[in-house]
Amino acid sequence: MEAKVNWQGKMSFTGSAESGFEVPLGTSPAVGGDNDGFRPLELLAISLGSCTAMDVISILRKKRQDVTDFEVKVNTEHADSHPYVFTEAEIEYLITGHNINEKAVRRSIELSATRYCPAQNMLAKAFPMRLVYHIFEDKGADEKELVVRGEFVAQ
Repeated sequence: MEAKVNWQGKMSFTGSAESGFEVPLGTSPAVGGDNDGFRPLELLAISLGSCTAMDVISILRKKRQDVTDFEVKVNTEHADSHPYVFTEAEIEYLITGHNINEKAVRRSIELSATRYCPAQNMLAKAFPMRLVYHIFEDKGADEKELVVRGEFVAQ
């Protein structure tokens, strides 16, 4: 894979890769930026979340789970001084649907964490990750009810 970052002036950049899409990159005014793009570590967290999200929803669909809404949140902690590396993360899977099977959710998360998601597998070598899930029953009319909350812990 080839990716590149082109300087746009001051602390603004445009990132692109083989897919042809571009993403604006920037930083805060406190360090000379214009608040005009993603911060690099934000993209790292988004990459982690999107990698595992794509795995989990794909596996849940193969398991014929009736998912009506799905969100993955990545919450990170970082070191107090430079280089401000991530020191831990919590990945939170919010699955809404009809009669979602908890065992299918746990297995989907497990397969992403241990086999399929390269971002998660690579970053897990650098800092600990806590994987939690919330399964909601879709009640219609934008209403949902929490059915179960759990955590996947790798053996």
